[in-house]
Amino acid sequence: MNDAKLTRQLETWFDANARDLPWRLAVRDPYHALVSELMLQQTQVSRVLKKYQPFIDRFPTVQSLARAPEDEVLAMWAGLGYYRRARMLHACAQAIVETHAGDVPECLQALQALPGIGRYTAGAIASMVFHQRAPIVDGNVTRVLLRLHNKPVPQTEKDTVKWAWQRATNLVEASNDPAVFNESVMELGATICTPKNIRCAQCPARSHCQAFKAGTTESIPLPKPRAKQKHMYCATVITTKAKVQGNSILLEQRPSTGMWANMYQAPTIERDDRAHTHNEVATHSGVEKETLEELGSFMHITTHRIVEFVVYRADSIRPTQNRAYRTLDSLDQVAISNAQRKAFAIAGIE
Repeated sequence: MNDAKLTRQLETWFDANARDLPWRLAVRDPYHALVSELMLQQTQVSRVLKKYQPFIDRFPTVQSLARAPEDEVLAMWAGLGYYRRARMLHACAQAIVETHAGDVPECLQALQALPGIGRYTAGAIASMVFHQRAPIVDGNVTRVLLRLHNKPVPQTEKDTVKWAWQRATNLVEASNDPAVFNESVMELGATICTPKNIRCAQCPARSHCQAFKAGTTESIPLPKPRAKQKHMYCATVITTKAKVQGNSILLEQRPSTGMWANMYQAPTIERDDRAHTHNEVATHSGVEKETLEELGSFMHITTHRIVEFVVYRADSIRPTQNRAYRTLDSLDQVAISNAQRKAFAIAGIE
């Protein structure tokens, strides 16, 4: 395989076919690149497009993000999931202000030393923003490389990951522009060399692809063993009241560790062995069971969990130290999980 020829073909293809995305600017802002890269981890571009610009509008600089309360950062992240990334981005901004005078560092090692910045994100910023010959490897890149070399292996195996980083290093060294090349491989994996419905006829690397020649593209990479999902049961109780300043809903804040850490929810009870009884929900909520109305249920599925929710309504639940009423029009100012927003919708709260 001629690495120089392959990289030139991918760079030429990308220049002509790259999607118009708001973070792809002729001159990249290092902070904006940092935000987009954290958002794009394990999240579809279509979802990031809805959240990226509002986030940048709210926190236009590293300094503004570093100063912001965590609750506000999580609220602006709501809808993207994997909230640990938001906390890491917040901590990263604070470290940049404290250690680098508010300037995103150019050095690959300095980038990797920041909270939440791994080898991929550091390489992406170093190459795409600062034009260094730093490789990047994610799921899209690994899949493209495995097909180019017709390697039928799971892409998450340790040896596969090590091999992918070495090949990515060789290719970025052979490229004309490391920024364009790295984005071209990711773009190829996201739009052409996809997990399913592969568009080989439109692939600029088809003449180099050993899997295409062998007719094995559909079977590469091998599927990874499915992680066992933990089963959980949640009962959420919606309580609202009308006030002069607007309708309000009772919310509580979750613990600072664990699932949906520090986020807000309607009063909720959880267990992992079975669904809650009507009596258990009433007792936890501090209401008479006769006043508790079941509204509906839904399943919330993530990579690691299958969570069965049952949604109730209660006329009145007494506020406590951890429970307080918030107006409905202020809900966009606090971090609320997608699962809780589904529960709100069942209760007619959009």
